[in-house]
Amino acid sequence: MINITFPDGAVRQYEAGVTAMDIAKSISEGLARKVLAAKFNGQVTDASRPITTDGTLQLLTWTDTEGKSTMWHSSAHLMAEALEELYPGTKFGIGPAIENGFYYDIDLGGRAISDEDLEKIGAKMADLAKKNNVYERKEVSKADAIKYFTEKSDEYKLELINDLQDGTISFYTQGNFTDLCRGPHIPNTGFIKAIKLTNIAGAYWRGNEKNKMLTRIYGITFPTQKELDEYLTLVEEAKKRDHRKLGKELELFTFSEKVGLGLPLWLPKGALLRERLQSFLQKAQIESGYMPVVTPHIGNKNLYITSGHYEKYGKDSFQPITTPEEGEEFMLKPMNCPHHCEIYKSSPKSYKDLPVRFAEFGTVYRYEQHGELHGLTRVRGFTQDDAHLFCRPDQVKEEFCKVIDLVLYVFKSLNFTDYTAQISLRDKEDRAKYIGSEENWNLAEQAIIESAAEKGLRTVVEYGEAAFYGPKLDFMVKDALGRKWQLGTIQVDYNLPERFELEYVGADNQKHRPVMIHRAPFGSLERFIAVLIEHCGGKFPLWLTPTQVKILPISDKNQAYAEKVAELLKNAEIRAEIDDRNEKIGKKIRETELAKIPYMLVLGEKEAAEDKVAVRRQAKGDLGAMEISQFIELVKDEVTSRRPFE
Repeated sequence: MINITFPDGAVRQYEAGVTAMDIAKSISEGLARKVLAAKFNGQVTDASRPITTDGTLQLLTWTDTEGKSTMWHSSAHLMAEALEELYPGTKFGIGPAIENGFYYDIDLGGRAISDEDLEKIGAKMADLAKKNNVYERKEVSKADAIKYFTEKSDEYKLELINDLQDGTISFYTQGNFTDLCRGPHIPNTGFIKAIKLTNIAGAYWRGNEKNKMLTRIYGITFPTQKELDEYLTLVEEAKKRDHRKLGKELELFTFSEKVGLGLPLWLPKGALLRERLQSFLQKAQIESGYMPVVTPHIGNKNLYITSGHYEKYGKDSFQPITTPEEGEEFMLKPMNCPHHCEIYKSSPKSYKDLPVRFAEFGTVYRYEQHGELHGLTRVRGFTQDDAHLFCRPDQVKEEFCKVIDLVLYVFKSLNFTDYTAQISLRDKEDRAKYIGSEENWNLAEQAIIESAAEKGLRTVVEYGEAAFYGPKLDFMVKDALGRKWQLGTIQVDYNLPERFELEYVGADNQKHRPVMIHRAPFGSLERFIAVLIEHCGGKFPLWLTPTQVKILPISDKNQAYAEKVAELLKNAEIRAEIDDRNEKIGKKIRETELAKIPYMLVLGEKEAAEDKVAVRRQAKGDLGAMEISQFIELVKDEVTSRRPFE
């Protein structure tokens, strides 16, 4: 008999060789009908695989992330089966599950498919799914695997097999299709009830531009048509909220190939938005004891050799800049932390001076592949709301808790209410990619776990997600459409102080190493603004929006009064613009609403005569006529309260 421990801590005994599906059936037939896969001792596996040792077991259904991922992986295999039937001779690269759905890279042998063909492929998938074909796993030798795909003339699978060790190779078969795959998969194709193939793209084999361009087909599946319909509705809403689209419409930012790919240019309204966010955080930082610093955009290559960044990222970074001085090399700054270490080191420190908190909105540069660039979310130059805290070991936990408070203040002010804190720790097995001692890593990881627990954060632990120099707490935020974004990070670091030989004199009059905390509540301004745009659909909270009020004179006769109102608003520090175009007032109102400006003041002869303004609020409509002073108080109250967008 073996002992199986369930997520709630309950332990049950089963005969060795039992499967997760057998266990599910022993609990209830209803549960068994929902099980897609299982997680045994932390590893996701087929629900049909025998269990022979004691361990922890989680039965995975559609409500679990790993359950969805397993079904989407199986859906990629189903699509491959449909393609092989419709287009005989198709060769297959890789077909993984992704965050939302799956894709398969294929070689059609010179044939082309279009978006119109996706419906046909999806229909074939639906027919095959109804057959309830079982996903069968088979362990094969390397020789047999090579023989099978040689006979199929599939050079892509043969290349993948070449990288595998004999004894680690498995095939999966459903219906008439067999694929090289380590799994896991769902029990059978019948779980796949609703199918949508979404788009076609090109992709170089194995991501190498020197290799052949393959056809990549994306898709997504669900266990019910209702869930697919809801997802497609969200996709359409996401298109309307796309920050690239709204950024252009709202005149926030642009890109220029002449300036360089991945290097955003901020337009006046976008620059104002950035400045408001910076001022908001700078004020909170000053109140929390941070000191502003400024560092250059480049640094000597030796700085990043000392920090370890060059060793880890040098090959994938912008390459060193040479100077007329022989042997002198500089690099575009990939990180702010090495510069802040040198600032700390510029003067002696006592234990009484700590903690020292340096903050900078520092622009950094990292080379991203052309295909990885995406609007403001993946760029080559971005500004981090970076701060580095240098403290004594006994101050780490308290400082970490204070930083958590600051992050939560930012989220609350910008109406991000649904978030999870991801505790990112070292890989349990592979420790070679991390720098620093085992003792220091253990101390850092414990400080993060305890701080998150004290603040009552909803947390998940992810092994292998730590930075190479220390563990971290990443905030995973859900936006208005339910999508997850990584915003804000806090990292404990015992390693850079060692590398830079940072010191302070303790109460014992001896020299000690400070502990370093990296933190960035926004992460980067570019990415944060992109997420914020899509979260609020471009309808920023009043305190943040570039233009708070649009003044709409009905005719030229009202222009002088409009200018008077604008001046009064300016004096009250309210950001207002006049639309003095010779257009009908209805058109002006519609265009102002499309520009997502919160307030409109419609001014005609009646308003001018009574020294009032007719107020309209975005999404609320007509608020009636008000004294100008009354309107100013209304705006100031909303700004002060930092109410979210509506």
